[in-house]
Amino acid sequence: ECYVQNTAREYAKIYAAEAEPLEGFGEVPEIIPIFLVHRPANNIPYATVEEELGGEFVKYSVRDGKEVNFLRRDSEAGQKCCTFQHWVYEKTNGSLLVTDLQGVGMKLTDVGIATLAKGYKGFKGNCSISFIEQFRALHQCNKYCEMLGLKSLRTTHQKQRKATSMKSKNLPNSSTIKNTVPKKAREPRDFISSEH
Repeated sequence: ECYVQNTAREYAKIYAAEAEPLEGFGEVPEIIPIFLVHRPANNIPYATVEEELGGEFVKYSVRDGKEVNFLRRDSEAGQKCCTFQHWVYEKTNGSLLVTDLQGVGMKLTDVGIATLAKGYKGFKGNCSISFIEQFRALHQCNKYCEMLGLKSLRTTHQKQRKATSMKSKNLPNSSTIKNTVPKKAREPRDFISSEH
């Protein structure tokens, strides 16, 4: 929990450094730090501690991306949270997504991170890869995405789906592959992705 939230916090700091100087962008979401406390004399020896957030607690994004949250879509904080998700997604080439954004105003806590199956730079998130796929399919850019110059995911997602459907029409069925590819060649392999 500490590792996930503090990793997301580091991404939020970089996002803030890029977004705050932009004219008209204004305040950016902040993920508050969370600390692990060791209490050896206690029957529960570890606990987490973080700042108490007073005010109306709002979920700006849900873990699985299926729910439509009007506070997310219509509020400044919600739009900036969605832009933050888009920014992280783009910066990591679609390999990582900060999700489950919630908190009071611009202060966020208890976030989640989804990564591709192999993780991202040695980090594995605590949410399913399906959250990345759902985000890619459901995200709607807003004025803050445009201010940061983020690429529309709609166009990218539609191109990927079209290319995938065209490729699948030209591919042989699985029984043909089984008969022509030796067993050893069909075993899954670990690939290390390089970053550009």
